[in-house]
Amino acid sequence: MKSYLIKNTTIVNEGISIHGDVLIKEGRIEKIAPQIHTPENVIEIDGENQFLLPGVIDDQVHFREPGLTHKATIYTEAKAAVAGGVTSFMEMPNTNPPAFTQELLEAKYAIGAAHSLANYSFFMGTSQENVEEVLKTNAKKNEVCGVKIFMGSSTGNLLVDNPFILENIFSKSELLIATHCEEESVIKKNKAALEAVKSILEPADHPIIRNEEACFESSWKAIQLAQKFDSRLHILHISTAKELQLFSNLRPLKDKRITAEVCVHHLHFTSDDYAQLGNLIKCNPAIKGPENKKALWEGLLDDRLDIIATDHAPHTWEEKQEAYIHAYAGLPLVQHPLMLMLKYVEEGKLSMEKVVEKMSHAVATCFQIKERGYIREGYHADLVLVGKESYTVTKENILYKCGWSPLEGTQFPYQIKSTFINGHLAYHQGQFNEAQQGARLQFTRV
Repeated sequence: MKSYLIKNTTIVNEGISIHGDVLIKEGRIEKIAPQIHTPENVIEIDGENQFLLPGVIDDQVHFREPGLTHKATIYTEAKAAVAGGVTSFMEMPNTNPPAFTQELLEAKYAIGAAHSLANYSFFMGTSQENVEEVLKTNAKKNEVCGVKIFMGSSTGNLLVDNPFILENIFSKSELLIATHCEEESVIKKNKAALEAVKSILEPADHPIIRNEEACFESSWKAIQLAQKFDSRLHILHISTAKELQLFSNLRPLKDKRITAEVCVHHLHFTSDDYAQLGNLIKCNPAIKGPENKKALWEGLLDDRLDIIATDHAPHTWEEKQEAYIHAYAGLPLVQHPLMLMLKYVEEGKLSMEKVVEKMSHAVATCFQIKERGYIREGYHADLVLVGKESYTVTKENILYKCGWSPLEGTQFPYQIKSTFINGHLAYHQGQFNEAQQGARLQFTRV
């Protein structure tokens, strides 16, 4: 394995930015110092006028494999992730077939081992019929990122709303439980009310159907279950101001039993954008009114929201051109979350140190990921060099298999220059080196 010395860079890590050098050997961070002499047989990379960040860990992606590979594959989306500075991902179980058994779950890990340029983990899926299989994951609590429960509508038989099944999982799971929270009964009621007065529903109706009440009622239900059984709960993609009253900014983060995540599209878009983008920003939970975006930023900055993720969920262009009622929900985002958040750094919305905290440190802490998420001596060398140089999203530089992005035409002030995965320079100056695949994430749960 090649060794590297990153020289003269600004290291952004654990709340501070310092100027210095970082030596990478045998896939690990060997040394961090103000100045390191270049050892023999070490490749030197000039990091002057660049920022060295710990790699982004995206705790919520949908890479569509197996079964939905016309939309995406683990290979294509992991490459897109690496080009965007995402060094590790955690992928969701709603594939075809869903990851409802230990055998199906391990089959996904095998695909990751063979084809993922980034580090990977996969959630165990839940249904109304597979509780016994879900609880077998307890034996792999240091090898699997968590258990995923769709407490709101999803595809196939992934919806779990039986209270006895939910109590069984919340009371017995030794892993983090990640939930998609939207109350199905509220969604159906809202949809029926709209259909009674409108002959054709349109994208702008999406946040009316999947409104604040639907999110709040489901999140509150999940929190009540977690409090009853002292479960480790992580609620995904918070999208409303109302839900923020359910979360605390208790510190230290490692002591939180209930954590929350916000996604980049809920921080960036509002319901005003349906007029221009339509189904391209149709997603669940829905992108809602501007007052919610404002509240989400406040919750992020005061630490009620712990993690920034993408919920990367690609569909083909043709699938998104269907009438609203038939168009699939989900946005492709995993190539651009870091550049998007650095755009907000440039605008003074938050600091680069806060970006690193929410996209790397906090994810590692919340999921108890072993030796990743920080720039520390002895840790795996998952690192990203970013330079202040203009970058515009175009069809030509989009790497998603679906070939489109709701961010097309957006100009970012920073570019991803280099991405290291376990010390391997997987992406550098626009070129990939696929000689080494990513690794399965390990966890330190007791």
